[in-house]
Amino acid sequence: MTDFILASSSLRRKELLEQLGLNFSIIPSDIDEVLKGNTPGEMVKNLALEKAACVSKKVVGNKIIIGADTIVCIDDIIMGKPVDNDDAYRMLRRLSGKIHRVYTGLAIINTSNGELLNDYECTEVLMNELTDEEIMEYIKTGEPMDKAGAYAIQGKGSLIVNSIKGCYYNVVGLPISKLRQMLLKWGIDLLKTGV
Repeated sequence: MTDFILASSSLRRKELLEQLGLNFSIIPSDIDEVLKGNTPGEMVKNLALEKAACVSKKVVGNKIIIGADTIVCIDDIIMGKPVDNDDAYRMLRRLSGKIHRVYTGLAIINTSNGELLNDYECTEVLMNELTDEEIMEYIKTGEPMDKAGAYAIQGKGSLIVNSIKGCYYNVVGLPISKLRQMLLKWGIDLLKTGV
């Protein structure tokens, strides 16, 4: 059985790995999350790698470390998590009625041999046209506060999303199919039981 470690304190990522029946533990990285790179894809790949590398230094034995980072991008503007309700309002107002892209970087480190896999997934999301009242009602739920782009597609945010093109789980924060494809390069198949 493979020993996985999720280098994230995200409840969404934890729930997604649990749904797969994966045996894993959680060690959040304690890095300063600074985006570096020329494109959103590069930025999330780099930050996911930093998270995984930070955690890989803390563990002993043969482990598979999974690092991830998610951002929302619209009109070349990067949106992370809102700092307060006003910031959440500004984000949702900008996203209202428009298509934006959600990028999640994945980094996987095998501590037994130092091998590394690093990639990202991108999904297009069309947000409904939102009134100020709808935005304020959604902010009152508290849901936007720890989410990139100030919404959670798996929660009440599903009520304000019109459609998506691409991987749904990427918008949640962990592109499961991409994760499987990456691990297959090492002969690890998440589809098989007992992984």
